[in-house]
Amino acid sequence: MGRGRRRQDAEAPWKNSPYLDGVSTGPGVVKSDPAAMADSRHTFVPGQRWISESEPELGLGSILTISDRTVTAEFKASGETRVYARANAPLRRARFRVGDTVRNRAEKAVLVQAVEERDGLLFYRHGKAEICETALSDTIAFSQPEERFFAGHLDAPELFDQRLTALDMDNRRRKSSVCGFVGGRIDLIPHQLYIAHEVSERLAPRVLLADETGLGKTIEACLILHRLILTGRVQRALILVPESLVHQWFVELLRRFNLWFHIFDEDRCDALELESPGANPFQDDQLILCAINLGASNPKRGAQMEAAGWDMLVVDEAHHLQWTPRGASPEYALVESLGAKTLGVLLLTATPEQLGVNSHFARLRLLDPDRFYDLDAFIRESGEYREVAMVAETLLDGRPFTEKDAALLVRILGESGESIRSRLNRIADGDHAAYDDLLDDLLDCHGVGRVRFRNTRATIAGFPKRVLRLSPLDAPADAVEDGLMFEQLAEEFALDTDREAAEAEDDSEWAASLGDDPRIEWLIALLRSLPREKILVICSRRSKVIAIEAALRRRIHVKLAVFHEELSLIQRDRNAAWFADPDGARVLISSEIGGEGRNFQFARHLALFDLPLDPELLEQRIGRLDRIGQTSEIQIHVPYTRGSAQEVLARWHHEGLNGFERHRSGARELLERFGMRVYDLCEDFHERAEAGGDLDRIIAETVQAREEIASRLSQGRDRLLDLNSFRPGPAADLATAIRRGDEDQALDRFMLTVFDRYAIGVEEIARRTYHLGSAGILADTFPGLPADGFTVTRDRRRALAREDIQFLTWDHPLAVGAIDLVLGSEKGNSAFARWPDARVTALYVEAIYVLEAVAPPQFHVDRFLPPTPIRVIVDQKGNDVAAALPTETLIRKLKHGDGRDLVDEPTLRDELLPRLLARTLEIAQAAAPAIVERAREEMVTRLEHEVHRLRELRKINPSVRPAEIELVETERRNLDARLAGARLRLDAIRLIQRGA
Repeated sequence: MGRGRRRQDAEAPWKNSPYLDGVSTGPGVVKSDPAAMADSRHTFVPGQRWISESEPELGLGSILTISDRTVTAEFKASGETRVYARANAPLRRARFRVGDTVRNRAEKAVLVQAVEERDGLLFYRHGKAEICETALSDTIAFSQPEERFFAGHLDAPELFDQRLTALDMDNRRRKSSVCGFVGGRIDLIPHQLYIAHEVSERLAPRVLLADETGLGKTIEACLILHRLILTGRVQRALILVPESLVHQWFVELLRRFNLWFHIFDEDRCDALELESPGANPFQDDQLILCAINLGASNPKRGAQMEAAGWDMLVVDEAHHLQWTPRGASPEYALVESLGAKTLGVLLLTATPEQLGVNSHFARLRLLDPDRFYDLDAFIRESGEYREVAMVAETLLDGRPFTEKDAALLVRILGESGESIRSRLNRIADGDHAAYDDLLDDLLDCHGVGRVRFRNTRATIAGFPKRVLRLSPLDAPADAVEDGLMFEQLAEEFALDTDREAAEAEDDSEWAASLGDDPRIEWLIALLRSLPREKILVICSRRSKVIAIEAALRRRIHVKLAVFHEELSLIQRDRNAAWFADPDGARVLISSEIGGEGRNFQFARHLALFDLPLDPELLEQRIGRLDRIGQTSEIQIHVPYTRGSAQEVLARWHHEGLNGFERHRSGARELLERFGMRVYDLCEDFHERAEAGGDLDRIIAETVQAREEIASRLSQGRDRLLDLNSFRPGPAADLATAIRRGDEDQALDRFMLTVFDRYAIGVEEIARRTYHLGSAGILADTFPGLPADGFTVTRDRRRALAREDIQFLTWDHPLAVGAIDLVLGSEKGNSAFARWPDARVTALYVEAIYVLEAVAPPQFHVDRFLPPTPIRVIVDQKGNDVAAALPTETLIRKLKHGDGRDLVDEPTLRDELLPRLLARTLEIAQAAAPAIVERAREEMVTRLEHEVHRLRELRKINPSVRPAEIELVETERRNLDARLAGARLRLDAIRLIQRGA
């Protein structure tokens, strides 16, 4: 088509188009010559306002000069000037329509009531006032769907489809019942999922996580945190741990959950105060991890922690917090003060029964001081809890109920004798519903069941068998004669148990002493006997790691890696990844830090080059391999030199504690009772002839004490509390939902399209595993993607085996960032597509509206009404044709096209398209109330049921706090108001031209 002036009737095909059936000119529209309007796209006049299609970020430009070949545009908002070839300048005329709001250079907003073009310039009128386009603000931008659409900024159809997909994905992610759980790089352990779900569903979770060692208290706490942070209910969190566990927690949070907590210590606080005098350093970041002694030993830091304000407080090793009715330790006082000002509190502790009722009460009063205010009253009530547990035992064992049991139920449940007998008769007749109802009621009656969760290895299946391989070694004859080796071994034990001395140790001196150590020969023989196996070697400290590595490299050719605290975090990660690689290192030699927070479950051979005195530290070492889900027997290889301290430790741990082949409850109490005697014996074992007899006596006494403790713990076992801490049915439902999400490939497809759009290199290196390059030319940075890229997998098993590979899920920052990147961009919110079809001539307007309920994050309104896309498509007559034209059909049929001339046609732009867009809004508004009502019904059903349950429960269980009930009631009222105020927002428009 020529670019000269066209004859109106012959060359303005839309004037009598079938698309304009029944269209009339609206009031206030000044009609201009269509031919002139169509031609003006290429007719430049100084002062006209144009937008760069290639650089829309420059703002609104003005034509400065025109020559035969070029046109010069000035973009004052960005201080840029561009000279374009006149024939193909990438410019788009800025036209506003009646009903639009424009701004003048004084930034005064004016509603456009009429538009007129004179001498190539557009004039916008409001009443008697008139603004020429030359006087428009330079900062006007076209980013909203309608603005871009009517300005002719039309994207390709696939960008519109990607935007719609992102909206759908965001809706699914936000409403998912496993949001925050699916993203953990964890095995789907049922009891962990159950506890995390139960706790995170509470508005004010204040609980004690007291699982036995190895069952994953840290994982449970991280799952709870991850869900609450992702759903917006927690924005500020403080984690307090012993100093030795700071790194372990940091790694666990980052590696498994992509949660970056900032580690605070005195140096960091000083630096922040120097930078901002008078500021509270704990308000510098939202997620903070620090050693508890930072606040406990420094009153200033403790006061700053309290003043900073938190949504969630997490305290690990809470059993070390000392309290008696007469006073408390500084650590306890700090947690007490913080807990009083923080809505959510998680305490992680060893199994309470091992620590005594006083210690257990001390933890509970941190969670609810109003409820647990008196130790003597708590002890009396504990007897009543045991009565509830006894009745539950009868029910769980299927024994017939006696009259005494029935009378006890009447008193516990507050029901009539007739009601209780009726319930028991239904149970006797095999009524499973009656059985479940009574069990639920008894669970609710358990006094501390709502604040304490405790699982034991006795109730959780899935642990591997441990096999001990003890290897007694003889010292070289000459070393025995001069006694030098035993002196060295005694010195080694002293350093193993004295951290400060070990840190000051000269590595070279210790390495030299290792030359004749029989354990090196033993280790070489072990490696040769297991040529295809991965072997984790753990010893107490860095200097040993370095010495063992050097000795092995001199004597044997084997791929080996090291892991110790002086390596950078990145280097540790690389070495651990090389060990995890099937073709990588066969041996990883690690200091004690390898026993903290790392998963080496892919290996089944553990070599303990030395032994710790603390049985819990030994358990921590074994726990790197002995984990739920381990499919192989754990082979524990323990060498020791006869006559040395290591013989004492090996025999005491094995014969006395039975700590190698079984997890030992009560280990802390046994260490407190026998640890000093064992230590003293280790120091001079090789010097005293009677030392062997002393060791035998310690072992015999340890066995007796171990059996007494085991009997006491077994008698104190509360099966009702076990059941309250783990319900297999709900836990299985959670695991199934997560597995379903793992298997769903919608995320794979979406992410690949986004990577392609932003020119990020993708190489598939294994099934559902991709290496991602750096951000491409279309994005300097990509949310969640480091500058040099990384490898991701959608396979949970691969992610667990390879910690160097990121586990990509809907919870991962990369996926959340991709959704935000697509929806935060204007691209795709205005699009055009052609539908080649010789049989039909038609025009469609497709609009995507988003129904949103705006509410503060703590309300978690997304569980009921996340941003919900409503897709509407109408034909040129305004008929709703969405059902006849599903998205899948359009994806197959639609092609690229240039719809700018179409949108430029005055009658379509000013009459038809606004009418059709208004029609899409009518349809969306008609659909919205039903969506809101369903969300409201779900909310009311769930929260009113919870309020009723808590009120009834409080009648029989004082551990239900009044504040908890009030929180639920307030939440219901607030959510009701927010849902009622849900509004529609236009997110995207697509114009579809169908025809030949």
